[in-house]
Amino acid sequence: MTGFKTLDDLTAQTPAGAIVLIRADLNVPLDETGGVRDATRLERLLPSLQKLRQAGYRIGILSHFGRPKGHVVDAMSLAPVAKALSARMGQAVAFAPDCIGETAASALSALPEGGICVLENTRFHAGEEADDAAFSKALAGCAEAYVNDAFSAAHRAHASTHGITQHLPTYCGAAMQAELEALEAALGAPQRPLVAVVGGAKISTKLDLLGNLSAKVDVLVIGGGMANTFLAAQGHDVGKSLCETAMLDTAREIMAQAETRGCRILLPCDAAVAPEFAAGQTPEIVASDAVPSDQMILDAGPEAVIEICAAFDSAATLIWNGPLGAFEIAPFDRATNQTAQHAAQRTQAGTLISVAGGGDTVAALNHAGAGPNFTYVSTAGGAFLEWLEGKPLPGVTALQKN
Repeated sequence: MTGFKTLDDLTAQTPAGAIVLIRADLNVPLDETGGVRDATRLERLLPSLQKLRQAGYRIGILSHFGRPKGHVVDAMSLAPVAKALSARMGQAVAFAPDCIGETAASALSALPEGGICVLENTRFHAGEEADDAAFSKALAGCAEAYVNDAFSAAHRAHASTHGITQHLPTYCGAAMQAELEALEAALGAPQRPLVAVVGGAKISTKLDLLGNLSAKVDVLVIGGGMANTFLAAQGHDVGKSLCETAMLDTAREIMAQAETRGCRILLPCDAAVAPEFAAGQTPEIVASDAVPSDQMILDAGPEAVIEICAAFDSAATLIWNGPLGAFEIAPFDRATNQTAQHAAQRTQAGTLISVAGGGDTVAALNHAGAGPNFTYVSTAGGAFLEWLEGKPLPGVTALQKN
């Protein structure tokens, strides 16, 4: 993926001492004491901050936090996150109680070269989510350059991801660059064969995703609750399983389109079933076309795992979104664990490029202990899903125009 300037371009074109704004995603979970429960997004921001600091810039960090809907909400202040970031940077990180106006300008101008200041929640202003032109200009303020390092917010045309780029030279941060390069390797110009895993509960929430992937991948593995709907569309009784009966015709259309496009859809040939989704269940393994009427499918079975791993063995690139079963409760995590671990092993052996993302996906892969060994795991959530769906991302488009 090309067409954007990197931090190397920024340091070559902008002198030390300049005020540089960086759009980060500081929307991290906090505990009741204000401590950060999961610092992944902060950790991924550090390489960009270190490079900007070493170049001697005065660094202002822009971010949203929660959904204050244009109002000041004390519980959604970024002040606690600034403290957490300071600990991880190993240097003082200042905090400004506004992201625009004299408050922000004074805080940024007072920074020493290499200094960092977190500016208050951009969503305290209604102009942020409206991508308001006047607010965008106010955000740019006294800065001389803008860096976007928040892929997770790139699917929103907001002032801090889109409008601000109309007023400042714009560059791609290190985490954003790594994400875009990983996504390009996975779906833009992938090594083939290309396999995609799509799990989750409902087809209705992933129609665009399934349609886009079936046109681009060689094998589409469908798991989770949505696999039940496809099995039912083939005429199989899925018992008490989660199943979208209103989507059966849609499932048949997806399968027909995939066949026309030369994409093989891989559904589970067997399943782990139980009377209910609850802890302490002893699952029974049955063929997918022999599910008892009083049972529900809660995971793919061992033969399905073998077939999925075989698909991985023949693949050069893997995209993963969603678990294969109800991984939150053992033993219904087996299929997800075993296939994820197999993909991780092939990745570590250098024979597979593996890219994964989406909320439940990250949790499932970490639960399996496989996430760290994938080529790239995106924490972007909605932005990753919209990219998989083939939709343009305003934050990325804005980078490519500058």
